[in-house]
Amino acid sequence: MTKYIFVTGGVTSSLGKGIISASIAKLLQARGYRVTIQKFDPYINIDPGTLNPYEHGECYVTEDGAETDLDLGHYERFLNVPTSQANNITTGRIYQNVINKEREGAYLGKTVQVVPHITDEIKRNIRILGENGEYDIVITELGGTVGDIESLPYIEAVRQFRWEIGYSNSLVIHLTLIPFLAAAGELKTKPTQHSVKTLLEYGIQPDVLVCRTEHHLSQDLRRKIALFCNVNINAVVESIDASTIYDVPLLMLKEQLDKTVLSKLKLAQKNEPNLENWKNFLGRLKNPTSEIRIGLVGKYVELPDAYKSINESFIHAGASNECKVKVSCIHSESITDENVAERLEGLHGILVAPGFGNRGIEGKITAIKYVREKNIPFFGICLGMQCAVIEFGRNVLGLKNAHSTEMDEKTPYPVISMMEEQKKIKNKGGTMRLGAYTCDLKKGTKAALIYGKSQVTERHRHRYEFNNEYLKQYEDAGMIASGMNPDNHLVEIVELKNHPFFVAGQFHPELKSTVANPHPLFVNFVAASLAFARKK
Repeated sequence: MTKYIFVTGGVTSSLGKGIISASIAKLLQARGYRVTIQKFDPYINIDPGTLNPYEHGECYVTEDGAETDLDLGHYERFLNVPTSQANNITTGRIYQNVINKEREGAYLGKTVQVVPHITDEIKRNIRILGENGEYDIVITELGGTVGDIESLPYIEAVRQFRWEIGYSNSLVIHLTLIPFLAAAGELKTKPTQHSVKTLLEYGIQPDVLVCRTEHHLSQDLRRKIALFCNVNINAVVESIDASTIYDVPLLMLKEQLDKTVLSKLKLAQKNEPNLENWKNFLGRLKNPTSEIRIGLVGKYVELPDAYKSINESFIHAGASNECKVKVSCIHSESITDENVAERLEGLHGILVAPGFGNRGIEGKITAIKYVREKNIPFFGICLGMQCAVIEFGRNVLGLKNAHSTEMDEKTPYPVISMMEEQKKIKNKGGTMRLGAYTCDLKKGTKAALIYGKSQVTERHRHRYEFNNEYLKQYEDAGMIASGMNPDNHLVEIVELKNHPFFVAGQFHPELKSTVANPHPLFVNFVAASLAFARKK
């Protein structure tokens, strides 16, 4: 029977439930268990697809085209296993499903209520991943903090679910905070005690407490927490601040969290976790032989989570090159023709980030013109590719005022235009070109050399595309379409012939980079930037 682990949070948000969930999963996977993780988000949006990145960080897209919470990126980067639509559920989707059933008459005229109808729908979604026998353990992370009004149906559903499947088949891990009061010079356990008491009021006794802390927990403090929170002392786990999120699995291994989990779930401790590759990655990450500075040009740079997967991909690619990648975020609205040289000074490569809308677009185009002319390595993602096409059209082909119809519907040269199937769509949620699509690579191009194969799949999230009416004009001038979709002939990758590294993709390669498999485009961009740095 599939076993279930629930990860809840207390005291405050942003404690790192996603990283703890991914770390537990990594340790269990390293012991030979088949593990997956799902995230339940308490907001009423159907998915994060229509949320501003300032609100919720990046929107992570899965292979099957689901727009999901950014924590799914952590799950994939740690486990190297793709997630799907079933791995991220929101309150909006839960209520939508229940309301749809009610309209269809599925409840036979009964009064539809939070209990049992909403909680039953939550339980149904908990079970989905465990029903087909594909996984030994399903980890479910509950978003929000215990005590939040919007989280109550999830907590109640977990209480019911545990009673139904038996307590030896499920486990609750509660992530909480042990704050350090500098004035008193000591760690305080009272917030954790109150958080656990709130859980108890809802009928759930946590089995394991993972305590976020800035200082090590003494044995006396662990004993106090165990006594007042009604858990075994070996179930009080220290989660001290780490220099990188990739340290957390090893810190949890040191705390024997995996052994505690297996013991409480009555699962065999098959063998010691095989984490050699993980440790080798950390060794390269922490002992770089060189350092480069990459400029990330975007319009959401004030919030690091807006470009979470890009930043993590640079960590993977840097470790692969034994190079420390220092990412300098540059707001595209701050770049002008007059200051572009100053804003990009000292950088060894430029990545122009994805995004939507007109704000900051001219700054991106100006930055691309500068790096193209100065032979500085350039990497464009999604809108970054579209900006590269616009810039080349304006400044090389002489197509004055060339633009995307997203920004200027009346442009005389619509080198980027809306996909035909998108033109009649009014509702924005989940209607873009989403998920994995095939890309054929042109033999002899830089893209084909980078990937080392003739066909790849990459994940997409866009409505606009390269206008193929201009393709021959571009290729004759030196901008090659080195990657094309074989089914609809959409341009997926463009590159410049006579440039050390000028590659841009319509897709999002950052969504497929993991610790075990750093994305080749990032790896080669970092290598090109390193070569550029050594020439200076």
